[in-house]
Amino acid sequence: MSEWWEQPYKGGPMIAVPGFPRPLYPPDAEKQGKKPSVNGPDVLAYKRVVWRLGRWPGPASGFDEAYSNAFSHGKAGGKVTDSGLAGVQRQAKISPDTGWIGEKTFNLLRSARIPDGLPNAGQMAMDAKAQSLLVQAWDEFGGNEPAPAPTGTLRQKALQKATSQLGVKEKPPYSNQVPYTTWYGMTGPWCAMFVTWAYETSGDSPSFKQGVSYAYVPYIVNDARSGRNGLTVTSSPVQGDLVCFDWDRDGVFDHVGLWESQLPSSSDFYCIEGNTSTSNNSDGGEVMRRQRNPGSQGTVFVRVAEPK
Repeated sequence: MSEWWEQPYKGGPMIAVPGFPRPLYPPDAEKQGKKPSVNGPDVLAYKRVVWRLGRWPGPASGFDEAYSNAFSHGKAGGKVTDSGLAGVQRQAKISPDTGWIGEKTFNLLRSARIPDGLPNAGQMAMDAKAQSLLVQAWDEFGGNEPAPAPTGTLRQKALQKATSQLGVKEKPPYSNQVPYTTWYGMTGPWCAMFVTWAYETSGDSPSFKQGVSYAYVPYIVNDARSGRNGLTVTSSPVQGDLVCFDWDRDGVFDHVGLWESQLPSSSDFYCIEGNTSTSNNSDGGEVMRRQRNPGSQGTVFVRVAEPK
């Protein structure tokens, strides 16, 4: 009869959690271009599951929250009980057995039963304690590694805040219901409210004010052209400056985003925008990074003054 570590895992119904908290990478993944993960309750959850699956030492003094190289790949020495996350991946025939946690491994840990020959055989490896820790991790991370603390100008901080929202969509679709409209206090087209939110939740800008300025793109352009509220028109945008778009060139500006970067050897640039999509530039319902060309529509770059 084969040993427990040679048996394929028996599956059960996936343990219910709100979502996949985030991918996890150990410190040595940096050599392969991955950002090592910060500590978190999801690491505790996985250590508990891998322990129950027989691949990590028991919590005599409790687990820590660090996604270490040892837990990811296994400890040196070759003992099955020290083989860590990579040992679980090998037993489940997940290839490559990197010891990194993506959705495939996440779903395995939610559905695997403890093999025969181990304590609590037949139980789900993810118990109620691990499930609770993953709910906590989802609330903390929401699917993404936290961004580093912002540094630099308020414009750069606002851009970083906006970039952290990539992928956020209206719920329900076509409702204009997003965190930025709730924060601003108005339900409606929200690209300008998104820009306002990015600035005002990153610092005290002289140009923006919650619930007052700005929710309407033409007001941004008019104030910039008149030099009001710390806004001015510029021909040389920097990170975090505003880009206002007039799709029909009729003099009424329809949309706004934050300038991110220039493409090499091109007049095209990247812009972080709210309420857009590839099928609807101004009412697409999502925060996205869009590639734009200044000559494809009426375009005004707006410099936002820094706080004094």
